[in-house]
Amino acid sequence: MSGDADGATGRVVFIDDEAEVRRANGQSLELEGFAVEAFAAAEPALAAILAVSPGVVVSDVRLPGLDGVGLLARLQRVDPDLPVILITGHGDIRMAVAAMQGGAYDFLAKPYPAEALVASVRRALERRRLVVENRALRARLNAAIEEDPAFLGDSPEIVRLRSLVREVARADVDVLVSGETGSGKEVVAGALHRWSRRAARNLVAMNCGALPDSVVESELFGHEAGAFTGALKRRVGRIEHAHGGTLFLDEIESMPLTLQVKLLRVLQERTVEPLGTNEVRPVDMRVVAATKVDLGQAAAQGTFRDDLYHRLNVITVAIPPLRDRGDDVMLLFQHFLRRAAERFGKAVPPVTPAVRDHLRGHAWPGNVRELGHFAERCALGLVEAPQAPPEAAPGGLAEQVDRFERRLIRDELLVAGGDVRAAAEALGLPRKTLYDKMARHGLTPGDYR
Repeated sequence: MSGDADGATGRVVFIDDEAEVRRANGQSLELEGFAVEAFAAAEPALAAILAVSPGVVVSDVRLPGLDGVGLLARLQRVDPDLPVILITGHGDIRMAVAAMQGGAYDFLAKPYPAEALVASVRRALERRRLVVENRALRARLNAAIEEDPAFLGDSPEIVRLRSLVREVARADVDVLVSGETGSGKEVVAGALHRWSRRAARNLVAMNCGALPDSVVESELFGHEAGAFTGALKRRVGRIEHAHGGTLFLDEIESMPLTLQVKLLRVLQERTVEPLGTNEVRPVDMRVVAATKVDLGQAAAQGTFRDDLYHRLNVITVAIPPLRDRGDDVMLLFQHFLRRAAERFGKAVPPVTPAVRDHLRGHAWPGNVRELGHFAERCALGLVEAPQAPPEAAPGGLAEQVDRFERRLIRDELLVAGGDVRAAAEALGLPRKTLYDKMARHGLTPGDYR
């Protein structure tokens, strides 16, 4: 199909061999604001659908030539996400269930009220809109990953950051990276190294807040055998190991004041003196220091050396928080969701309206890291969906089929303990089709574990 533009705006292809049915149903849909293209047979309709993808296809089952079920099968091979609503005056429950298992979005039995058709088309178009949005996100995601996997997004904030990091990387100067917890400071440090002339040498990282004060000095500067109790052999420190490459000091604000003096000397003289020796060794490295606090304020308060702050603050790269990056949230979520599903050996679940609302409305205080953890929970089916509305009282055929399908899926999920793969096999459905139906019925695997 040539594209999804019309699929997101309400174009409906309606197929029925009875002229009066086409006229009446076309009027009902057009009065509700839908653009309707009517056909008397499946073959010309199929050609129009393949040329420009509609939002939804409504087709009678009994047609001259290619019938509605055959049309459904053809469309499923081309685009399994295109909603197809089948209508017939000769159907029964068994036929309806078979059609739904074959991929039909909905099933209407003649005679049906115009309101039922309009409601079904409106639900199908909403579903199609989500599919189109997800496809656009995947396209953006693939393009972003191909261009630069470290800085996913196309918001003005991330575009400026990417440009700045590329420029600074080529300058080969020490850099201070600032940003909230989980915003991606280590990603920026990695990019500064990867895009620099030092990329072929080591990127050596140390979290200054993750080690006891008694260990930090030895880890950073190294020691000779016998330098202190327990020093049984020589150890090359992180500074010396970064010779020719990049030294990344995360949470620099946690470094003890006594070691800040020694680090300042290293930065100024580009030499290191390991513990237990008077030998001064030259080092050629770039230093990237990262902090989640305002180092200027920390220096003013005396918790960080003022001279070291000014030595590091030659060039500062500030990472924007996730809440300021607009639609990048959706793009990053798709990336994390796909990666998590692959790691857990699961199909990528659909992004439900509830999840979409949460992504857009949440402040993300934990930034990209928090978003990644949320995507993992979604991939595992551990995110609760809004409570599904109570099932309606017995109604027409479509309502009965809908409830019957929901009950079948729910029962299989109960038997499988929420295992979607097992439930899909028991129902004879592809997992993707089952995920789509679960989303439509408000069913979540985690509710049945």
